[in-house]
Amino acid sequence: MMLSKSQVFLLIGSSLPMLLTFAMPVQAPKAKSPGESLFAKACAPCHGAKGEGGAAFPSPLMGDLTVAELGKYISQSMPPGPKKTPIGDANKIATYIHDAFYSPIAQERNRPARVSLARLTVKQYRNAVSDLVGSYHPAIPNAKNGLNGQYFKNRDRSAKNRVIERVDSEVKFDFGTVGPAPDQVEPHNYSITWSGSILAPDSGEYELVIQTDHSARMWFNGSKQPIIDGWVKSGNDTEYKRPVTLLGGRAYPIYMEFSKATHGVNDDAKKKDVPPSSAFVRLMWKRPKGALEPIPTNYLFAQGMSPTYVVETPLPADDRSMGYERGTSVNRAWGDATTTAALEAADSIATRLSAVTGVADNAPDRVEKLKAYSRDFVTRAFRRPLDKETEQTYIENQFKVAPNPEVAIRRVVILALKSPRFLYREIGNRNDPYSIASELSFGLWDSVPDPELLRAAGAGELNKREGIQRQAMRLANDPRAWNKLRDFLLLWLKVDDFPDIVKSQKNFPGFDGAAATDLRTSMDLFLKDVAWDSADYRQLMLSPKQYLNGRLSKLYGGSLPAGAPFQAVESSDRSGVLTQPYFLARYAYLEGTSPIHRGVLIARSMLGRVLAPPPEAFTPLAPSLHPTLTTRQRVELQTKPAACISCHSMINPLGFTLEKYDAIGRVRKDDNGKPVDASGGYLSKAGEANKFDGASDLANYIASSGEAHAAFTEKLFQHLTKQPIRAYGAKALPNLQESFKKENYNIRNLMVSIMMTATPEPVAK
Repeated sequence: MMLSKSQVFLLIGSSLPMLLTFAMPVQAPKAKSPGESLFAKACAPCHGAKGEGGAAFPSPLMGDLTVAELGKYISQSMPPGPKKTPIGDANKIATYIHDAFYSPIAQERNRPARVSLARLTVKQYRNAVSDLVGSYHPAIPNAKNGLNGQYFKNRDRSAKNRVIERVDSEVKFDFGTVGPAPDQVEPHNYSITWSGSILAPDSGEYELVIQTDHSARMWFNGSKQPIIDGWVKSGNDTEYKRPVTLLGGRAYPIYMEFSKATHGVNDDAKKKDVPPSSAFVRLMWKRPKGALEPIPTNYLFAQGMSPTYVVETPLPADDRSMGYERGTSVNRAWGDATTTAALEAADSIATRLSAVTGVADNAPDRVEKLKAYSRDFVTRAFRRPLDKETEQTYIENQFKVAPNPEVAIRRVVILALKSPRFLYREIGNRNDPYSIASELSFGLWDSVPDPELLRAAGAGELNKREGIQRQAMRLANDPRAWNKLRDFLLLWLKVDDFPDIVKSQKNFPGFDGAAATDLRTSMDLFLKDVAWDSADYRQLMLSPKQYLNGRLSKLYGGSLPAGAPFQAVESSDRSGVLTQPYFLARYAYLEGTSPIHRGVLIARSMLGRVLAPPPEAFTPLAPSLHPTLTTRQRVELQTKPAACISCHSMINPLGFTLEKYDAIGRVRKDDNGKPVDASGGYLSKAGEANKFDGASDLANYIASSGEAHAAFTEKLFQHLTKQPIRAYGAKALPNLQESFKKENYNIRNLMVSIMMTATPEPVAK
């Protein structure tokens, strides 16, 4: 049976903790401070009695400027008009509002954060259903990059004719007229197979492409028939393609065949006296909003994988108003989408029932074995063993009323995937071992617990902190955790979407869609190297590496040959993630740089500063209006007004430090014929003035700054847990910051510490 909406919300509501209100003793009101009196008289009429906003200024007064910065801003900008607030009064007002409602601490004091009930996010939902339907297998192979290539001397692909077996880093070959091994293969007639897995870095629509002037076909993700079939050629086609929906962070099995031969008729004897023709073959793809490219080595694995189930039903986007994905919106769109997705999953299982369950159609005990499969499915979906009542409702009753086992399985799957026990985290006791297992699994893998984690929960190992830490370390060192960390880093840098990076061909000849796609791969390789393999936050900010292939090397002044694959290249001009070409090109305009966009990102993400939105939309000053000015000079001119300078006094000096790099991230010495001025600075929250001479100085500051460490820690905490860090107590952030320092700024160890902080104390049994 299906649950009605009222039953679903009743189940959810019955599991929520009760809120108790305690009577507090009445205290005498405090006398107003001078700042409070001044604010009430001069500011409250426009901004509201508690800074909540008024008719003239509807935005609430909140931010993270220091008292000194806030007082300076008030004295320069308030009230509007020629007459301004004296600096002494401005400082009194600043002192009052900073403590009363402006600062982040005051905001949290006035509106305490709490751990809130949340549904699965879109990524968590897709990952969880994939693991449930796919019976949970590793998401990413632990294997050498590339595909297994087997080369045969003729069309007969039997072992006796195999002449080469190797791992090919890419399938991108022009064999000419002689073939892959002139002394070992017949140049008129040879064949090759490639097998392994393809990793999808991002979720979305891909296009798989084979380019060849001969015969090729491909099986993908467990398909029984080739999804691309160019085996029997007609006409002069050389490109064959197929769109596929892929789930990011997962590897998919692939098997591909290539043959240089005439199929259907063996005419080898006739070819002996004819010069051999040339041959080429390429395995390509288009990533979401990307350009056509050979599939890079880092997304190919020589190890085959089990097929991965992918939910194709579109799901409503998650709420990102807090800066991280939250599963808070529960509406009709979400309900309809999860219903459709549940029907889709049930259909996938029922139509492949014997293959998915391992139960033969003619098995004498088929029904009992299918019930056992159903119990396992619901147990994994609910992340805990089933009691008798739940088993009766979700399994026994469904087999009792269904006309056949196939329908019963459909009912079990739909009912389980629509249950709040699957869709919400967690609606039961948060400190029992199974809830702790779910906290760890969703926090580090964005999915349901794997069998080992459920075993540990059942064995009582999660009733002790050392057992929880052991499991957290296991999960944090698994490749699945890299996918979760990668998602965070892209979100932290605000490059998680797929914008079209278009540049002026006049100013940047050679920078096209293919170069932009290469830069995305370059960024991925850099992040995996420094943030996962070395896992050192400081190297994330300081590493001199960038990843180049032949095309990027030519564009960025390197020395690699034209067809070179991606490889790390060190340069004294690079200093960490802020100087990666993809980041710099993303935060730039068609023809020039954007110090403002770069500075805003640094202030908000790297330093954790709160910036008010601009008072009104503005268009950057066109270079043609001031043809003799540099970008820096135009920005200073545009942001000079008092209404701008309160934020831009922080934004501009941060963004200016990256002016050494042009709109595609190349190093430059001059701008508009004048030497580049990359000097900048930053006034810390503690009031410490810092001066920077370019990106290297800024990177060193962010690598060593406690302010930056706190911002990184807090944002990573929120990404892993989907909860505000202050909900876990006032000491959560400083304690994590201290452990981060003690662990030599190891990012993976920080992930473990975060999960230990977010995991409730277990109830010993």
